[in-house]
Amino acid sequence: MNIKSSERVFTFEREHPQLSSVRAKAFVFHDPISKHLLKIIERLAPSEAPILIYGETGTGKELVARHIHALSDRKGAFVSVNCGAINEQLAESELFGHEAGSFTGAVGQRKGWFEVADGGTLFLDEIGDLPLNLQVKLLRVLQEKEVTRVGARHPIPINVRIISATNIDLNQAVQVSNFRQDLLFRINIATIDLKPLRERKGDILPLVKHFITVYQHKYKIKHHFDIEPIALAALLEYKWHGNIRELENVIHYAVLMSDDGMIQVEHLKLKTQNITHDSEIMLSQSKFSQVAQKSHSPNDHQQFNQNELSEVPSSLEVIALALSKIFKDEQVQQDVWDHIERLTITSAYAATYYNQVKTAEKLGITRNMVRTLLKRHHLIMDGK
Repeated sequence: MNIKSSERVFTFEREHPQLSSVRAKAFVFHDPISKHLLKIIERLAPSEAPILIYGETGTGKELVARHIHALSDRKGAFVSVNCGAINEQLAESELFGHEAGSFTGAVGQRKGWFEVADGGTLFLDEIGDLPLNLQVKLLRVLQEKEVTRVGARHPIPINVRIISATNIDLNQAVQVSNFRQDLLFRINIATIDLKPLRERKGDILPLVKHFITVYQHKYKIKHHFDIEPIALAALLEYKWHGNIRELENVIHYAVLMSDDGMIQVEHLKLKTQNITHDSEIMLSQSKFSQVAQKSHSPNDHQQFNQNELSEVPSSLEVIALALSKIFKDEQVQQDVWDHIERLTITSAYAATYYNQVKTAEKLGITRNMVRTLLKRHHLIMDGK
């Protein structure tokens, strides 16, 4: 993997008790879509505008929010609250604090999350799960810029920037009366649409390298890790419905299963139903000889020039048969050429240990053409 050591991966500084197992713990701005996102973040961060982040579970919404806070001028703390995990009976106390004796069990005075985040940023994750009665109180706090603890008589001024996140369509939630429209207007002065990992494939390889390093250190593994070309292609082709968190789980398992440091297809615990048709065929490359024996029926051979087949190495022969099978499929993808091109350049690049000159020699094309293909498929960055 041609990933420069200067490539910065954004992670949580330490494990936090509020982090859930489905939350992404690393983010990288490598893919062109992510680079564009970074420009938006850098533009919005210095402002005081509330920001609403839309994104699927595991895409890294909290890490983006933390990066916005880090780039801002706010000196206070970054406080993360999962609205879906708040106990509804204690939610008001959690957010706004309480005075001693204000309810059963309130043995002492306690600051709420808004006070803890004073001067900083309050990240309200899964804000769509907030009960309607709390939405009303949250709206008042945002309008008045002050909180009143449960059991208190006087409000406390606060200076908090709100960053919210959700994986549901809040406009649709407003339509069915599950979310207040006036609150939605307050929290989404600026909106960030965080694309799923399958739409920013250029981030996959830097994240793979990062997670390999994480678990290599965790288990004190000394040997170097590399990835088999077809395994590399599988990682790029996979749909990643679980996003960054799913990628971390897959690499964690692969590190444990690899004996010699070479991660192979069988080490990747991928759900095959999420892999495209042509990828399923290419993922079977390690068993090509078996496939070839089963596929060489007289009818298959009639589609090729017998003299040509007898002169072609068996692996290329199987590829020809695999391509024939792909194009026979009535539901073949419209972008099948893009998949084949990616598999070809990825395999050649990995087989030459990421040497562009040798890759060009293997493919019989110029080095400039190799660089063009590597950039197109996010295997190297522009200018590097």
